[in-house]
Amino acid sequence: MLFPLRTTVFAALSVIGVMSPALAQQGGQPASVTVIEATPQDVTLTSTLPGRVAASAQAEVRPQVNGIITERLFEEGAQVSVNDPLYKIDAASYEAAVQQARASVAQAEAQLRAAEREAKRLQELQARNVASEQALDEASAARDTATAAVELAKAQLNSAEIELSHTTIRARLSGRIGLSQSSQGELVTASQAAPLAVIRKIDQVYVDVTQSAADLLRWRRGDTEEDLAGADGTVRLTLADGSDYAHTGRLQAAEPQVDPQTGVVTLRMQFDNPDLLLLPGMYVQVEMPVDVATGVFLVPQQSVVRDRRGRPTAWVVNGDGVVEERALSILQDRGSDWVVNDGLAPGDRLIVAGFQKTAPGATVNAEPQAQPE
Repeated sequence: MLFPLRTTVFAALSVIGVMSPALAQQGGQPASVTVIEATPQDVTLTSTLPGRVAASAQAEVRPQVNGIITERLFEEGAQVSVNDPLYKIDAASYEAAVQQARASVAQAEAQLRAAEREAKRLQELQARNVASEQALDEASAARDTATAAVELAKAQLNSAEIELSHTTIRARLSGRIGLSQSSQGELVTASQAAPLAVIRKIDQVYVDVTQSAADLLRWRRGDTEEDLAGADGTVRLTLADGSDYAHTGRLQAAEPQVDPQTGVVTLRMQFDNPDLLLLPGMYVQVEMPVDVATGVFLVPQQSVVRDRRGRPTAWVVNGDGVVEERALSILQDRGSDWVVNDGLAPGDRLIVAGFQKTAPGATVNAEPQAQPE
């Protein structure tokens, strides 16, 4: 007798569970739910790609002469400008080389003046037939040789002065200078492999992302530009902490080579960076426009529920005030909304609040959602 009783109770509970939406309304008013009206619109679809930040320009600071560093003239991490002094190298030997080169110039000029006087004297003697033609030719050749010697000495002086100027290592790029890799008293050599410091221009930065070769072909053929005609073509960033970057960017260039291992192409975006939030090497996510969907609906994500199979659905209040369940086709998310291209019709009233009070098939009192002031 116990088993039939349990079966009877179970059946009664099942009937109550099925009829609960209707029973909830017997003897009372229909439940109130909050709805919004579905309005079709054109939406720019985007693709989110991972990217890395790179400086818009970079210069490695290296010595051009050998010597001992005597002084560092910059503050690490500071902004520097072109020709700002960065390091001083012991210049004693280079100053001596300049003095020696100046003395060589003076000596060559003295020899030139002597050769010119001798050539002039022999020219006068030859005019009176006192000196031979051969002697005049030899004096002229000596004068020309002395002239060349002066030019050589001046070139050597110029080279010595250039090397002396290189004992003050200067910035060749305006930007932020990093940590110094050399200290006072260290021996450095010309064009050494390790830089003394690195200057990076980061008031504007590049963001490099990868995209499939198929998508790039659409860009090259103009298909993407045609799809995006009249759409929002700006590129947006999401930072590593999940926040949105305040400044938008633009596509700068594409690497003219496809990676044979992955089949992707590197794209380069350019962004203004006035607050220096973007630093080289930083990981970001890039939101790029790829297409325009026409006649779609932006549906708040809280109004979309999942059925037992995980398919997205929405509850819609029809003209009789009855809740209907609609299966949706979602293209992608857009902020706090879903972009829906199938399952809704213009004017449909979607439930956005009050799900716990009702169920599909129940009659409800639909109240429009209050507009934010």
